[in-house]
Amino acid sequence: MTLTELTRRTPAIVDTVEERTPNDPIARRLRELGFVSGEEVEVVAAGPIGAEPLLVQVGFTRFALRRAEAGRVRLRASGALA
Repeated sequence: MTLTELTRRTPAIVDTVEERTPNDPIARRLRELGFVSGEEVEVVAAGPIGAEPLLVQVGFTRFALRRAEAGRVRLRASGALA
């Protein structure tokens, strides 16, 4: 499952950030922002047109991400929350 598929206000755990190209700058930036394996993430809200952007919380910080960016964040299978 990816972050774009996550139901709003449902906590999940980041598994990995997919790289679409070698040395993908978007994937690298997402990891720098805190989207790393084991971190809790939640979709807080979505924009009115096409549900874009997504307001995403990772840790105690919120980010507005385009769906194309959020689609790179893979989540652990359900039931993986400890």
